[in-house]
Amino acid sequence: MFEWPLILAQAPSLSFDGKIAIFTTVAIFLAMQRKRVVPIDLLFLSGLVVLTLTGVLTPSRALAGFSNKAVVLIAALFAASAGLRSTGALDWIGNRLLGSATTERSALFRLAAAVVPSSAFILNTPLVAMMAPVVVDWCRQRNISPSRLLIPLSYLTIAGGVCTLIGTSTTLVINGRLAAMVKEGIYSPEIKERIGELTFFEITAVGVPVALVAIGYMLFVIPRRLPDRSELLEQFGEKHREYLVEMHVEEKCPLIGKSVQNAGLRNLPGLFLIEIDRGGETITPVSPQDKIQSGDHLVFTGVVTTIADLERIPGLVPAVDSTFETTPSERTHRQLSEAVLSSTSPLIGLTIRDADFRKLYNAAVVAVHRNGERLTNKVGNVRLEPGDTLLLQTRNEFVGAHRHSRDFYLVSSVGATTARRHDRALLAAILFVGLIGWLTLSSLKPDLLAWGNFSARDVHSIAAITVVLLMIVTRCMTTSEARTAIDLQVLLTIAAALALGEALDQSGAARWLASTMVDGATTLGVNDTWKPYFLLALTYVMAQLFTESITNVAVATTMIPVAVNLAIVAGYDPRPFIVAVTMAASLSFVTPIGYQTNLMVMGPGGYHPRDYWRAGWPLALILTVTALTLIPRIFPFIR
Repeated sequence: MFEWPLILAQAPSLSFDGKIAIFTTVAIFLAMQRKRVVPIDLLFLSGLVVLTLTGVLTPSRALAGFSNKAVVLIAALFAASAGLRSTGALDWIGNRLLGSATTERSALFRLAAAVVPSSAFILNTPLVAMMAPVVVDWCRQRNISPSRLLIPLSYLTIAGGVCTLIGTSTTLVINGRLAAMVKEGIYSPEIKERIGELTFFEITAVGVPVALVAIGYMLFVIPRRLPDRSELLEQFGEKHREYLVEMHVEEKCPLIGKSVQNAGLRNLPGLFLIEIDRGGETITPVSPQDKIQSGDHLVFTGVVTTIADLERIPGLVPAVDSTFETTPSERTHRQLSEAVLSSTSPLIGLTIRDADFRKLYNAAVVAVHRNGERLTNKVGNVRLEPGDTLLLQTRNEFVGAHRHSRDFYLVSSVGATTARRHDRALLAAILFVGLIGWLTLSSLKPDLLAWGNFSARDVHSIAAITVVLLMIVTRCMTTSEARTAIDLQVLLTIAAALALGEALDQSGAARWLASTMVDGATTLGVNDTWKPYFLLALTYVMAQLFTESITNVAVATTMIPVAVNLAIVAGYDPRPFIVAVTMAASLSFVTPIGYQTNLMVMGPGGYHPRDYWRAGWPLALILTVTALTLIPRIFPFIR
């Protein structure tokens, strides 16, 4: 074993500051169990205040987490992911991923093949935020309950996230804590060398086998352990307002040359293609084999949510007013709104084509609903009557400007119908791939480019900010979209939790806990041969249990100092213990609160907490055994 030449060789008594640090940590963890009455970020900020006012931390150390490069990197990655979403690049990936899948099993195969590699390079939370609507839409179209696929989506992103440094916020937070520990000055140079930051692919040798085992479980075991919430299908089938909408096929539309069936226009829920107008010739009824051509006018009747789906297809634009904001750059400035015509409206008695709606209201009529009837006339030929509900393309200010107009009984916006910048999708994808390449090269080849700090090992945060700025400058997204994408609650929690971890380390509480664990192993009679394996398993299981009952970020910041000091006190290399905490705090499957993505799919999937227990505990057990088998082989206890 190591003979560490450092001041930590003897187990100290617990200082008063250490008692305050432990008491504050326990109080926060207990408060988090009370059904989240208090927001998690507020709890950790309260802990930060207590530790500062009692003198455990200086104000500068307490606030250091807010400038930590891991926090900055996470914020920038959230914003960069928003660029993929706003340009429709993720919509395209989702459609390519699940578009031709016809069964639940084939969808699972496709998710496993695409989500796991993607989550290795895209933060889990924005990835699930982007993919969950795609999965729900696919389920809606195939009459399959989302409860069959959303837990697997979350689990696959979690498993893929441990394959690289940037796949999950947990690894980034742990890196931030390790960097702070190196700077604290209480460790010898020998230890500092072994507790430095994780490199980009350092956990890959453990993460990839873990991910592969998770994929196998997801494909062959979890379908038998998932609920089938049929009530969600009933929600999809509820009676909604049905509109008549006419869409124009532009020259660059990707649907051109495809049959109606292959274009996916036969599977749109609640939407029916009633005719195709082609150069004055009307094709009705429309067969699945009819091919779509440039310039076609496609006449649909159906529900508003699916009409919003049509709006997201590049090159498919409303045909009633072809002059109204049809280019991608213009379409991002408007939204879908609904307006009910009053009896005093000047539009009553006019056809939509003659009403000149745009001139009067700076808006365009997309579709019409009337008294629950399925209108069969083309949209432009519909003669307006009092009580007609119009689906409109409007500027964002339309609802506020006309809410009290005598021309309408009611004006409201239709949620989540923002158009995509499809013309920037390829550019956004190139920039994001460039960011991944930059992060990889700066980790593996920090001396590749001698000029400036372009390839420095710690340039990750600056690289991510650079790509976000490029996405904004090239109009892949707006500044407001970048700001909105950043999850402030997550960042505040991480920054405050980093201070909590530092308090445990600086006060000696982590060293005291580590010494207690080592003494406990000796008391239990664990011999020297098995002691490192026992302590590693104990560290892993503790981190795992805390993660399932609290949250991954909190466990990552508080367990890392304990794990490092445990290795030091016992005389082992800290690296395997660091990796054990990294894996355990990242792999949460048993409860919805352990990892944010589990919580994100709970509502859309109609899940109960017991569903996570039933689906997740076998996976958690299998991956625990896998990780504890691999970690000592790849990261030996003795160097």
